[in-house]
Amino acid sequence: MTLKEEPMKVVVSDCDHKSMDIEKDVLKTVDLQIEHLDCKTEKDVISHCDGANIVLNQYAPFTERVFSELAPHLGLIVRYGVGVDNIDLDAATRHGVQICNIPDYGMNEVSDHALGLMLALIRKIPFITELTREGVWDFRKTIPVRRVQEMTIGVLGVGRIGGLFAHKVSALGCRVLLCDPYKDNLAATISGAHKVSFDDLLAQSDLISVHCPLSEETRGLLGANAISKMKPGAMLINTARGGIVDEAALANALNSGHISGAAIDTVEREPLASSSQLLAMQNCLVTPHMAYYSEESSEELKRKVAEEAVRFSQNESVHYPVNDPVRTELEQLN
Repeated sequence: MTLKEEPMKVVVSDCDHKSMDIEKDVLKTVDLQIEHLDCKTEKDVISHCDGANIVLNQYAPFTERVFSELAPHLGLIVRYGVGVDNIDLDAATRHGVQICNIPDYGMNEVSDHALGLMLALIRKIPFITELTREGVWDFRKTIPVRRVQEMTIGVLGVGRIGGLFAHKVSALGCRVLLCDPYKDNLAATISGAHKVSFDDLLAQSDLISVHCPLSEETRGLLGANAISKMKPGAMLINTARGGIVDEAALANALNSGHISGAAIDTVEREPLASSSQLLAMQNCLVTPHMAYYSEESSEELKRKVAEEAVRFSQNESVHYPVNDPVRTELEQLN
């Protein structure tokens, strides 16, 4: 007689979604259950995730200290989203913990949102809508307005989302500049696109849309120096990650008129402080980190997070690895 192997312990460290029904339905196909926690700090994670083998994570921090405390039981963390900046990847790898994200769940939504912000900026739609509500029936208040098809659009970071955005603006007839040092043959499949250096992107683009990940290399990439090199009157959109764009430098450039307009969906610290100059500027559109969202993308994210946990629990290859631990400590115990 052999003892029945205990199922892996799965916890949700934190998640602000209204329901866990999708995750529960996926996990129960392999007899896994989840415990939904509300961790916010290192201390919370260490205290409440003790003994967990798989963690589904949204914002709670996973640091060296956390990994030290939760090893050797912890084998997998799956993030609800694309970015993994709340997780110490080096520490995870050292402790043999597999980290996964879901990089493809909201690709169309984010690229659509960036496109929507682009058109709203160029056509000055929010500005003139507000004036019209106030009784000012005068399109001349928007002058000057550019013809979209005669503009040069710069795409900074040409992964899944940046590539989709580039295809969409190309379809509008825009000239497209692509900048990504880690991608080859970028322009081959995008009509009217050209690969350029970062400095050329800054100097030639009428509008730049940011789609690169946040890393030590990209943090503060669009700071005062870079923004000063942008084409006078150019516009800037960030639907990627807060921290890539220096918000104070952006506000200064908008105030001076060097940048004619900006739109941001992500900021370094959320929510954006009510005292931020950017909120008071008519030429700056701010949305509350919503670019990824649609009913369909939300359901897709939840399903894919749970499916990744199922694969790991069944010793199958995960689909979205972020790091490459040689052999997890959990596997060594088994």
